[in-house]
Amino acid sequence: MPTATRPANAFAFVAYLATVWPVNHHAARLGDHFLTRRDFLNRCGMGMGALALGSLLAEAGATADPVVSLNPLTPKSPHFPGRAKRVIHLFMNGGPSQVDTFDPKPALARYAGKPIPLDLKTERRTGAALASPFAFRKYGQSGLEVSDLFPHVAESSDDLCVIRSMHADVPNHEPSLLLMNCGEARQIRPSMGSWTTYGLGTENLNLPGFITMCPGGMPIQESQNWQAGFLPGTFQGTYLDTKKTDLEKLIENIRNPNLTLREQRQQLDLLLQLNERHKQRRQQDAQLEARVQSFELAYRMQMEAADAFDVNKEPQYIRDLYGPGVQGRQMLIARRLVERGVRFVQVWHGDGQPWDSHDDLEKNHSRLARECDQAIGALLKDLKQRGLLEDTLVIWGGEFGRTPVVEMPTPGQNEGKINGRDHNHYGFTMWLAGGGVKGGYVHGATDEFGFKAVEDRVHVHDLHATILHLLGFDHEKLTYRHAGRDFRLTDVHGNVVREILA
Repeated sequence: MPTATRPANAFAFVAYLATVWPVNHHAARLGDHFLTRRDFLNRCGMGMGALALGSLLAEAGATADPVVSLNPLTPKSPHFPGRAKRVIHLFMNGGPSQVDTFDPKPALARYAGKPIPLDLKTERRTGAALASPFAFRKYGQSGLEVSDLFPHVAESSDDLCVIRSMHADVPNHEPSLLLMNCGEARQIRPSMGSWTTYGLGTENLNLPGFITMCPGGMPIQESQNWQAGFLPGTFQGTYLDTKKTDLEKLIENIRNPNLTLREQRQQLDLLLQLNERHKQRRQQDAQLEARVQSFELAYRMQMEAADAFDVNKEPQYIRDLYGPGVQGRQMLIARRLVERGVRFVQVWHGDGQPWDSHDDLEKNHSRLARECDQAIGALLKDLKQRGLLEDTLVIWGGEFGRTPVVEMPTPGQNEGKINGRDHNHYGFTMWLAGGGVKGGYVHGATDEFGFKAVEDRVHVHDLHATILHLLGFDHEKLTYRHAGRDFRLTDVHGNVVREILA
């Protein structure tokens, strides 16, 4: 093929192909006149030639149409310019207590040990008001009130947008986890991270676009929390157990002990050609395409993952900023990942339900906060000093909150202890930072005891609609056709909470 200057754009490249492609003289065939765009691209070349074309189209900015892109994770443009380009979701698994963290309720101290004048509908039998054992203080120019559990996070109070009026549907972990992560409590639906990478792609094709880190094992509902659902499998979250520090244990099969990278590349090129033929006969099956992309991603990750996950490459003062332990390490990894173009990073605080303090709340919440407070505070400061916070949306919270009253002992659980709180989906707190939200701002309120959201209420669907808006999407238009209807993250609900937008 003659050498020539690289075409300036994708359309010039197509014209260039016409001048250098060998001419094959044959009798006219009716089928040649009916090629889809995908058919045309597939006939332009196989193997690495097809991938090279996909790369050229991506660099030329011609991949806004996902049909044109050969890799579904190539960067795509949202509906409108979004303030946020990436998301870090800090998931406090089990449900932290709002009245002990970011929603102070002095009335609980006045009613301590007494019934409160509210009609409480709780999952289990509850008793009198339980005053918070933690003091609240005002921080920053905004005077935002934060409990003593989170002094490091409080140092960034002027960057926090605290929503005190969240509410969900039911007081059970399983459906509430799925609602928060996938927008649907019962049916299989794509997760928030999957919708984000489906809409935006990723900025680094050498790393997964959606990574979820949960130390010590998977939470309740396991991989359903980061599932792709009916979206192509390539949009599913990549799970890592960050309790493991050795790279080859953190990411299984990251290196091939028997073949060099060049030999693996040769194998993949042959496999790709065979898979392309296989796909053409099956009308571009999405599951097969996702598997092909997983092979390619696994190969590319061998070159970049070692660098991204090696926190020892950070200066000592940065590692000291985040602090020791698993949470410090995975928060630092989260920053390194978004810095390298990963679109959605979810950071879990432990397997099981560690924040689920049905008893010994003071002891358990204190321990849990010590594990993550310094690391979260460091993440906010580090993102800001690097200029990343302004277009990185950080989200903190659990699947629901906890009751302002004490949970009474029940057979087989909580026996002999009257010092914890039950689940509460009627009112709880989450906060956001960066990515286009107001800093030092409190939105909404619960009643005087912190049980139910009563002012400027925000449902989980509203939160999702707002997150998508910050990323540049109309949540009603970011849809995927499945089983005869158009689905979206917010189902048929959700309103953007415009009051929190900067």
